Amino acid sequence: MTTMVHERGPAAPARTADDVRRGELAAFLRSRRERITPEQAGLPRGPRRRTPGLRREEVAHLAAVGVTWYTWLEQARDIKVSAQVLDAIARALMLDLGERSHLFALANSTDPLPGTECAGVPSSIRLMLDQLEPFPACVQNARYDILAYNRPYGQLMCDLDALPREERNCMWLAFMNPEWRASLVDRDESVRVMAAKFRASMAENLADPAWKCLLKRLQDESPEFREIWDRHEVLRFAERTKAFRQSRVGLLRLDYTSLWLGPNAGAKLLAYTPADEESRGRLERLRELYV
Repeated sequence: MTTMVHERGPAAPARTADDVRRGELAAFLRSRRERITPEQAGLPRGPRRRTPGLRREEVAHLAAVGVTWYTWLEQARDIKVSAQVLDAIARALMLDLGERSHLFALANSTDPLPGTECAGVPSSIRLMLDQLEPFPACVQNARYDILAYNRPYGQLMCDLDALPREERNCMWLAFMNPEWRASLVDRDESVRVMAAKFRASMAENLADPAWKCLLKRLQDESPEFREIWDRHEVLRFAERTKAFRQSRVGLLRLDYTSLWLGPNAGAKLLAYTPADEESRGRLERLRELYV
């Protein structure tokens, strides 16, 4: 009697923690993509759509990434994903803060947006901001993120309290927020100077994901920014008097002072003081409006 021996092929390799994480990321991306309608994303539906939600190529288009690359991401391929690309995908998929945090965790990456920096401003600095009223004042870093502010600054160019935290960046607001743009009296010169100062500061932060993320967002969303950025202007100092057109009290001419809050170039306190008596009176009125 002959005994049949069945040979088994090699065992499949055990899944690693990274395999599991990439699989979870792929499933999460698919689930978020399928819940968004073309109309929500500003895209035409077309007559022959069978895919629930968005197609992969539509997400890739909205995030300005390659279709093949994004497909590999949804197929759990072992590919590297930068923080700025994850940021673009999060925006394309309209993720809320909790979903965005989950996306970066699954991708094993650090979210570059300033989600917790405001909490890091010491209470002593916050008290200082309050004591400077009616003069507008804020704490800002070299990337133009607004980390904390008092009430006059919060209403100087737009209602900062009404904006999501990730949009509280002076560069983003100057190019993308209509109310902020309208408040800058000499806006063309202001944004040119801001972009030149941003480029000068970025030379020391070229590898920082948060800087690269903000730069990519501006380049993707603002043709005006792209045109200015391509001039390669650099500047570290600018004029000390600025003019603002506040929506409720009118023209304000303000001198500003910048004070570093530590021994190294990081966060700084910006305070705006009236350049003339008329501006002083209007600042007092601004404070009274929002007390």
